[in-house]
Amino acid sequence: MSGHRSPEVWIEAAWQELAAPDAGRRDGCLEVVGDMLETGRPSQDDAERAVERLVVVALSGESHALRESALHAICTATTPYALPYRVVEPLAAGADGFESLLLADDLAVLGCTDDRAVLPVVERFLRHPHPEVRREAADAVSELRRLRESPGEGTA
Repeated sequence: MSGHRSPEVWIEAAWQELAAPDAGRRDGCLEVVGDMLETGRPSQDDAERAVERLVVVALSGESHALRESALHAICTATTPYALPYRVVEPLAAGADGFESLLLADDLAVLGCTDDRAVLPVVERFLRHPHPEVRREAADAVSELRRLRESPGEGTA
């Protein structure tokens, strides 16, 4: 065997290490998951399953750094994958619980779903006190409204 490990094997190994007590090691595990998703090599189904697990971490009572790493990994996955809203919908439901810096990442992810159902969620943050949150909300709204005006794109 050549020693080559598939992205799925790397991701699964990272999930196993996520139980480690060392915060830096746990953060590194999420980086591995994000790196593997960034390659676009895992199948769509495997990517969606990984993102679902990342969503759980992002919404957990874990440290800010760990939740930020989870959201960053999800953001990374939005480039090679079209993530359906159903996969990240818990992030919409939990949006009000995020600190401003994490909320900006959350809105970026929601805006990448290309699902107009998320529009009311992101519109709520257009007048948020934090400028980065307003900027991400405006970007997401702009993208989602563009989809509304483009027949045949996005979901109904």
